[in-house]
Amino acid sequence: MVMDFPELNRITIDPHVMGGKPCVRGMRVTVGMITGLVASGAAFNEILKLYPYLEEADIRAALAYASWRAEERELPVTTV
Repeated sequence: MVMDFPELNRITIDPHVMGGKPCVRGMRVTVGMITGLVASGAAFNEILKLYPYLEEADIRAALAYASWRAEERELPVTTV
């Protein structure tokens, strides 16, 4: 089975929007905000009512991006 996240193209990173935090489609809605709402128990339909300009695919993209980042490891760069 191959994991594929085509919805990740909905996540944008722009240093001029929300300080470069990952956002949904260039809007001032961060991945962290969406994942925080989901983690606190908010259902997708509740989030969509709070933010009517979002789409369900945006929420799924935020969750996919967050899960991808959680698995990523950052290694320090060392010089010789």
